Amino acid sequence: MAGLVQAPVWGLLRSVQTENPGRFLLLDHDPDHDLECGSEISPAAADAAVRVLVAGEESQLAVRGGTVLVPRLSRVVKSAAVSEASVRLVSGGTVLVTGASGVLAGVVARHLVAEHGVEHLLLASRRGPDAPGAAELVADLEAAGASVTVAACDVADRDAVRELLAGVPAEVPLRGVVHTAGVVDDGVVEGLSDERVERVLAPKVDAAWHLHELTRDMGLEAFVLYSSVAATLGAGGQGSYAAANAFLDALAQHRHAHGLPALSLAWGLWAQASGITQNLNETDLARMDRLGIIPMATEDALALFDRSIHAERAALLPVRLDLKAFGGRSMPVPSVLRQLVRGPIRKAAAGNGSGPGTEWRDRVAMVAPEERERLVLDLVRTHVATVLGRTDPYGIEERRALKELGFDSLTAVELRNQLSNITGLRLPTTLVFDHPTPAAIADVLLKQIDGAPQTTAQDIMSEIDKLEAALADIDWADAGAAVVSTRLRGLLTKWGRNSGSDTEDLGTASADELFSILDGELER
Repeated sequence: MAGLVQAPVWGLLRSVQTENPGRFLLLDHDPDHDLECGSEISPAAADAAVRVLVAGEESQLAVRGGTVLVPRLSRVVKSAAVSEASVRLVSGGTVLVTGASGVLAGVVARHLVAEHGVEHLLLASRRGPDAPGAAELVADLEAAGASVTVAACDVADRDAVRELLAGVPAEVPLRGVVHTAGVVDDGVVEGLSDERVERVLAPKVDAAWHLHELTRDMGLEAFVLYSSVAATLGAGGQGSYAAANAFLDALAQHRHAHGLPALSLAWGLWAQASGITQNLNETDLARMDRLGIIPMATEDALALFDRSIHAERAALLPVRLDLKAFGGRSMPVPSVLRQLVRGPIRKAAAGNGSGPGTEWRDRVAMVAPEERERLVLDLVRTHVATVLGRTDPYGIEERRALKELGFDSLTAVELRNQLSNITGLRLPTTLVFDHPTPAAIADVLLKQIDGAPQTTAQDIMSEIDKLEAALADIDWADAGAAVVSTRLRGLLTKWGRNSGSDTEDLGTASADELFSILDGELER
């Protein structure tokens, strides 16, 4: 149960990570599975977890039974040919489809009748028979030989769901559920309110839980949840949507572990417009294209639906990915995709004067001041065009307000992230709002580049001498001394990683000391 409660938080934080690269790390420790130390994480596991997180190559970890695990997606090998009966979602009875006024619900309802032989459908939506397109859908289904009941039901209301299920005729008992209901309310996490989050969670989380509990003893053969890839990859600007779908994925795993039928389908982008995607503009589509997410034709999506229902997995991602697209990205490849994407993996900008951005800053620093201004402005205009899905960066007017070009809170964050990654500079999340034109942003970058001091080894040695003198006078009985010690360990570890030199083994540090090191890393 704890995993179900925490799953939406994990989904939300994946979106937070997307909106704020390099600033948040996720570590999931389950005391019930740590066989070595009971409720305490073992020193070895803590050591391994801190090493991985501090190295910056992983953004999510889980510790189970003293073992550090990282998330990876892998391909599902196509199953051997199956009989027509095994392809069917259910062997008989009634199938409930929620969110029935939505486009995807209509698509799957028609598919269930035409290809799965479903003869009895219960279609539930808030408006029921009064929903646009409901009459046409019923006519199509009945013409195909199915009996159809359309009900007005808010599936987020437990009593309403109970009443809906009680109305299913005993001669055609409920045998399957396909839960497609859902809404979106996009916006960066800082702009979300309790009301906005609740609006998105209710039709997915509350409804799925009610359906789970109220059908648990009904002998279902299928329980399918329509989730989203946003929950797995983390979608900037869709924190609440990612949270809701992360719960669906976790619920499917929970049911599967308890011997109940369950399948969560974390869909990618459908080419066919739906209530979830109909408001996507060119900028949104360009963003998804940069993520390597390719729209799926309806027939391809339904083929994946059919393959999924007999794949014997609790959660799957039916999605088309252009894995080659990651080779040209300015942003790092999500760690969860690294088993699928070949080639070097770039780390997110650390902003510490080394690593990503160093080469670009060095190149800019070598040219004349007037040429430097042009290079920086061209960089800004190029990424403005990229974020907006435009192909001509020189069509971006340098003194025109970005808001007039179509920027919103999400595109503002995305531009900041791209510029931060390519330059290695620490840029505020309010960059676009504080400096609302390409020229103003270029000026900010120039000032940071020009003001960045060139630290030499001799400068560092001088500071180390001062530090050594200060350490000689420290009272090691002082509680703060342990913090100093672990902070220094963390600095040494980080420096050793960047320089390629050997570093002190952290294995002798306590769990508290190791997490203090991690805290020190996150504070910078």
